[in-house]
Amino acid sequence: MEWTRRVDDAGDRLLRALLPTRCLLCGNAGAAGRDLCAGCQADLPRNTICCARCALPLAHAAAQCGECLRREPAFSRAWAPFRYGHPLDLLEARFKFRRDLAAGRVLSELLVESARGEPTLPLPQRLLCVPLHASRLRERGFNQALELARPLARALDIPLDLQLLRRVRPTAAQTGLDASERRRNLRGAFAVVGSVGIPDHVAILDDVMTTGSTLNECARVLRRAGVGQVDVWALARAPARA
Repeated sequence: MEWTRRVDDAGDRLLRALLPTRCLLCGNAGAAGRDLCAGCQADLPRNTICCARCALPLAHAAAQCGECLRREPAFSRAWAPFRYGHPLDLLEARFKFRRDLAAGRVLSELLVESARGEPTLPLPQRLLCVPLHASRLRERGFNQALELARPLARALDIPLDLQLLRRVRPTAAQTGLDASERRRNLRGAFAVVGSVGIPDHVAILDDVMTTGSTLNECARVLRRAGVGQVDVWALARAPARA
C-alpha cells in the first residue's frame, strides 16, 4: 500500500511538472508549482495572534484566552497556522464536501510548509488524526483529517498511528450546540484500543478546530489511557462565535 502511494505521488509530481498550475480560487496562474497564485495565498488568514493554549484567534496578544482560564483543556497546547475564514474556507469546503483532491493537495502543502516553518513546534512520538465513525466514513467516503495527516507525518518523519484511538459511537452534528451540549454529545464517542505501548507524547490532527470540543474529548480519553502529553493540531482555528 505504501509503495503504491509513493508511485501515485511520483506520478502526481510528474503530471504537475508537465501541466501548468492554475489557482483554484481565482483561476490565474499558480505560483511555485502550486494550484494557488501568490495573491490568493497572501490572502489566506494566518493565525498569528492567538491563545497560547488553544490557538483561539484573538484581537490582542494574551497568554491564554478567557475560556482556557475558566476551564483548563485536556491537551497541553494547540497549533493551528491559519484562521478559518475567507478564502481558506472555500478550499476547505471543496476538499471536505466536494471531495476535490486538488484542493486537498493545496491544503496539505500549506500545512506541511507551515509545520516546517515553525521551529518551536514540539514533535510528538506519534501523530494521530480524529477518527470518523464507520457509518460517517461510509457516507463521506474519506476522512479529511487522515488525508492531511498522511503527508504531514511523512514530511516530519513522525509515525502515523491509525489504531490507538477509535470512534466507537456515532454522534449528532455539533453545529448549533452550545459548549455543554457539545461535551455531552461527545461523551463515550472515542476509546483507546489496547493498553500496551502507550506513547508518552502524541499530537492529534483535525482539519478545522471550531470550538475545540472534539479534540479536547480525544485528548481527555488519551490522557486517561496513560498518554503523558497530548497536543492538538489543526490546519485552521475558527474564531469565537459572537
